[in-house]
Amino acid sequence: MPLASSLAKSDAAPTRPLKAFAATVAMAAALGLLAGCATTQPPSSETERSADQWQAQKANVQQLQTWELNGKVGLRTPEESTSANIDWRQTPYYFRILLSGPAGTGRSVLEGRDGRVSMTTSEGRFEATSPEELMQEQMGWSLPVSDLTDWVRGLPANDRPHRMTQDKLGFPATLEQDGWSIDYRRWTHFNDLWLPSRLVMDYGDLRVTLVVTRWQSENNQSE
Repeated sequence: MPLASSLAKSDAAPTRPLKAFAATVAMAAALGLLAGCATTQPPSSETERSADQWQAQKANVQQLQTWELNGKVGLRTPEESTSANIDWRQTPYYFRILLSGPAGTGRSVLEGRDGRVSMTTSEGRFEATSPEELMQEQMGWSLPVSDLTDWVRGLPANDRPHRMTQDKLGFPATLEQDGWSIDYRRWTHFNDLWLPSRLVMDYGDLRVTLVVTRWQSENNQSE
């Protein structure tokens, strides 16, 4: 079933120092959410966003439930900062987020289906009923993985209060929800849709930056 939209919160923004293992898992959750598919290219000068495109495509973005993204993610706290490569596959029934360092080092996998979530790292395999619960158990604080499946597409998480602003073309510029502030910095053209390619997400002293270098969809598979 689809991921629940629960979020484990604390009274203060998370500022706990990150060990290498914890940082990698945190980034997986923050970008928290693959098959061989079509690849996007950066927008060219001939492909630019225009007014009213977001409203015209919004229903199609909402229907985009199966996708893959690849890119880089960075996490920064007052104590330390780190980054990793990200490979995220999302379907209505399953998700997998693979994090790795340079040349594939330090691999961590966060995946879930049917109400169960697991995390596999060099430390072993851990399980819980939600990605937020798993992070809370392993690190003592959590990030909104379930909400990110919407936020990463430029959408607010369903059925909860939020505030969104638009840029001069009518695309999402900022989103505030569940104590998080999301800033949409850049967009890319993919499969007749404009999707975010750079997001900066803040929660108190915690900042997460996601740079998407490739969006893919099962509708555009290549051998």
